[in-house]
Amino acid sequence: MSSFPKTMKAAVLTELKAPLVIAVLQMPDQLAAGQVLVKVHFSGICGSQLGEIDGVKGEDKFLPHLLGHEASGTVLGIGPGVKNVKPADKVVLHWRKGLGIESEPPLYTWNKLRVNAGWITTFNEYAIVSENRVTAIPADSDLEVAALLGCAVTTGFGVVENNAKLRIGESVVIFGAGGVGLNMVQAASLVSAYPIIAVDLHDNRLDLARQMGATHGVNSSGGDVRQTILGIAGNAGIDVFIDNTGQPSVIEMGYQITKPQGRVTLVGVPRKGDHINIHSLPLHFGKILSGSHGGETVPQTDIPRYHRLYRSGRIKLRELITDYYALDQINEAIACMRSGKISGRCLIKMI
Repeated sequence: MSSFPKTMKAAVLTELKAPLVIAVLQMPDQLAAGQVLVKVHFSGICGSQLGEIDGVKGEDKFLPHLLGHEASGTVLGIGPGVKNVKPADKVVLHWRKGLGIESEPPLYTWNKLRVNAGWITTFNEYAIVSENRVTAIPADSDLEVAALLGCAVTTGFGVVENNAKLRIGESVVIFGAGGVGLNMVQAASLVSAYPIIAVDLHDNRLDLARQMGATHGVNSSGGDVRQTILGIAGNAGIDVFIDNTGQPSVIEMGYQITKPQGRVTLVGVPRKGDHINIHSLPLHFGKILSGSHGGETVPQTDIPRYHRLYRSGRIKLRELITDYYALDQINEAIACMRSGKISGRCLIKMI
């Protein structure tokens, strides 16, 4: 392909708990079977990338490697066998498997050293991704909003719909009101749950959660959070508790304050070696404790569904985008996410 880029700028994780390194990588000369070359326009930063940088799952055997799993872009080229997207298509890049081939990962190099990348990375100007990690969207789509459909929206809505199975009039606590949590709040509002209690350390995020449909906001930095929640919902307990923090103490509290047949859904992942202590007897009598894998999203059906809701004005997505950064500023963006300065989702702008 004549327009195949020879190099690209990317943010590279070279060691755990260290800033990302902005580097110019060499691109492969051609696409392998099932691979799609995408010009990345906007990439979100998810809490999972912060976990990768911090090594919450333990040793990282793939260093140095690229990061990022939600973005919007334009297809520049396709490898042999690709049938679901074509050059010039506008696409959402996502980490959940969709339609098509799962290709081999791309081979990028940096000073002749291999830089690993999985089936999708988005902290890079271009991305060679598997066909099953891209979903086409209408040509006139808002590409800033489309980036959120890669994870923040699909995970948030999927957790409420597929994992927690929240029903009309049920009470719900969403512990952690970042980019994904805000979409859980919005999904809970769509199904007319009540009360919808958002909990976070930062008042700016709670303010945005109220705009998304939270009926109550609780700052967990002070006071007795458990009693505050029960004071809102009643001492009988909560129907659904969703944890985005991965903190064992939060998970244990959520398990304790849900009703005898309530549901606890774990989205945040505890650090390797951290354990939760629960009394398991209620699990034999209807209480449910379960994990989530990206809300069990099916990209080829769920991305178009949620996109239609946005375009019809039924959900708010542009309001979730609160900050923009250039790729060169990605470490600043990550620091602002950690500090709580960023209220919603920030976008890395590559255009």
